[in-house]
Formats: sequence, structure tokens, C-alpha cells
Amino acid sequence: MAELVQRYLDEILAEHADVTDGALADYIPELTRVDPSKFGLALELTDGFAYESGDARTQFTIQSISKPFTYALALDRIGHDAVDRKIGVEPSGEPFNEISVDDRTKTPKNPMINAGAIAAVSLIPAADPQERFAQILDFYSACAGRPLDVDEDVYRSEKASNSRNRAIAYMLQSFGVLDDDPDDVLDVYVRQCAIRVTSRDLAEMASTLARGGVHPATGRRVTSAAAVQRTLSVMMTCGMYDTTGDWVTSVGMPAKSGVGGGILAVLPGQLGIGVYSPLLDENGNSVRGGRVCRTLSARLGLHFLSVTRESRSIIRATRDVAPRVRVYELHGDLLFAGAEQTLRTVENDRADVDVAILEVSKVDDINDTARAMLAGMRESLTAVGKEGYVVDPDRRVIPTDGRSAGAVVFGTVEDAIAAARDHVEIQAGSANRVG
Repeated sequence: MAELVQRYLDEILAEHADVTDGALADYIPELTRVDPSKFGLALELTDGFAYESGDARTQFTIQSISKPFTYALALDRIGHDAVDRKIGVEPSGEPFNEISVDDRTKTPKNPMINAGAIAAVSLIPAADPQERFAQILDFYSACAGRPLDVDEDVYRSEKASNSRNRAIAYMLQSFGVLDDDPDDVLDVYVRQCAIRVTSRDLAEMASTLARGGVHPATGRRVTSAAAVQRTLSVMMTCGMYDTTGDWVTSVGMPAKSGVGGGILAVLPGQLGIGVYSPLLDENGNSVRGGRVCRTLSARLGLHFLSVTRESRSIIRATRDVAPRVRVYELHGDLLFAGAEQTLRTVENDRADVDVAILEVSKVDDINDTARAMLAGMRESLTAVGKEGYVVDPDRRVIPTDGRSAGAVVFGTVEDAIAAARDHVEIQAGSANRVG
């Protein structure tokens, strides 16, 4: 039944495929050579199951999406207090590459602007720049679940056109923020920005943050829950530069963009999103990437204020009530992630079950996307010779309208079980006649 979710993602990507607004980043010459038509989307749940659409395996450079990860690494390596003495957590209200610090503390205002990101690099304890970068690359790779590498062409191009960041680095040294050589720190920063990723990588890195620092597939803890909490908090308030306020209200997920065209978004406890489209708006954010994230949030109900109770949405019990008939009891609030998990559980059980019955009378709240996904369960089951029923006595979950076309709804579990028994018997009789 994963095809139901896949269909949503493909449709959302297709809605924005013809958008050509924006321009390629031109202050790094190598970035002007990328294909502006590339467009990829990946979504990964915190159990490691992932969906991809479009050019989700196209590589691009991570750029400023690196900032929250190096910040998290610094928090892990030297602790919150030491990091806070060098980097603030307040929105700057300035462009990401502004040559400025906080008027009072003389430190960068937050780690999501270039000044704060350069300072974060300097806080990774190491004997030399090579060791410092090796730690950063290993950490990113652990979050992505595969070895990452550097786009050397972009690295050289960015290093050759890096005068503004060099000015920022020397300014930070003058205020006592950098203890190491500014050029050495900056070289590591430019290398980290040139690390190659895909939309799929970003979704996995985001899912690692969504799971509190535990990689969703390997189960390995790659950073502490405390570091993730601080990092996501700063991403929520500062991650999308001058559009952060609009992002929080319309999308409602901690996120970070990069001038390479990527956007990473995190729904804590549930999923991570990676989008790639290299045409940027005036603030340096991907135009199509931002639109996709807004549509995903609205269509799937992903705003963090909409999902605060979805942790209660779970299959509380399953029981086999007849040969090859299984009842799934759903409780709590059911939004996208809960519906996806439910349908994937049913899909995984298909080898042992001919009729799946969803008992939804104890679901407290449900949004339109989850409702449509449950209504579409039967379509996926009947396509492989199975059957799916819903027990919804008040028709709150599966209403009597066009959205529930094809759904078979019963008022009681007993009625659904009786119908399921009949279905299994008929199927068995047909099989015997054929045999």
C-alpha cells in the first residue's frame, strides 16, 4: 500500500514541475553549471522506510544545509555552555552572509548564518584542519547512512570566490570568537559546504534528527537527543533566513536551505524530507523546493502544531478473528504518519491475511489525507486478490461522499467479521473449483 503515499508525492512534485521562477546561484561560479531542470523529493519515516520521487538520486552540494549538522556536532563535542559562549541562538534579521556580530556579545547571532557556521567549525576540537574536516565528514555520513564525499570542483570554485567569508572569519578572530587560524577554519567550512548529497540523503539525515539523533535504519545513535533538540529549535527560528517567519506559519517544520538548491525539513518524531531544485529566490532558498514543502505540509497535515498528539495514534491491538482474517484496532489521532504506518503494517501482513479489518471507532481525530489513505486501502488489497473493510459506526473517519468511493464500511466489528468469513469461504471455494 506504499503506492498510495507514492502517488501523493508524485502528484505533488508534478504540480510544481513547470515552475521556472528563480535563478541559479552565481556567486559560486561552479553552481551556474548545474542543470536547472532537476527536481527531486524524498520522504523518510523514522522507522527507515523511504519514498522517492523525481530526481531524488541526483547529487548536489549540501552548502548551508551543513550548518545545523556541524552545530550539532559542536554541541556534542564540547557541550552547550561552551558553544553558547561563542554562538548565539537569536534570529539575525540580516542576510545570511552579513559581515556582522551581535552588538552586545560580539559573537555571531546564530549558527545558521555564515558567521555562526564558521564559528561552529572552529569549535570542533582537532589537532589540525584535516582531522577537523574528517570528523565533520564522518558525522554527516553517519547521519546519511552512507559514506559522503566532496565535490572538488565546487570546493575550488567556492574557495576562489570566498572573499566575503574570509572577511567574516577575520572579523570573528578580531572579536576573539576564533581561536584557530581563520584561513584554516574557512578552508574546512568551504569543504563542508561542498560535500555531495542527494534528496534521499537529506531525507535520511532529517529522519535521523527526527528520531532524536538515532539513525533510522541502523539504530545507531550518532548524536545526543539534547544536541538535536537545540539544533531543531534554532532551525525553526533561523533556518530559512529572512523567510523564517513565513516558513514557520505556512510549513511548520524545522528546516534548512542551501544555495545548492536543497531543502531539508524535519517533523520531530515522525519523518524527514529532502527536496532538490537549484533555482533560487532572492533569499537563497529553492523556489520549487519551498513550494513542495508548503504543499506537503498542507496536504499531509505536517505542521508541527497539527501533529502534537499524533504520537498517540497507533495500532493498539491486532487479533486474528477467523482463518486469514485480522482486525487492527486504531486509537488516538490519525494523521499522515499514523495512516502511512497503519497501511504499511497491513501491507506487510498480506502473506498471512486475506481480509484486513480496520476498527476506527476509537480514532479521536483524522485529517483528509489520512482519511483518503484509509479509504484507498481496499483498492490496494483487491489488486492482489485480498479484501479490506473499515468499521466506522458513526462514519466520522470514512464519510459518505466521493472521497470514500470503493470503501466497504460496517457499523460493527461483528458484521465486518461475518462478511470477512463469507469472503474467505467464497475465495476458498473458487480455488477448489479451479483446482
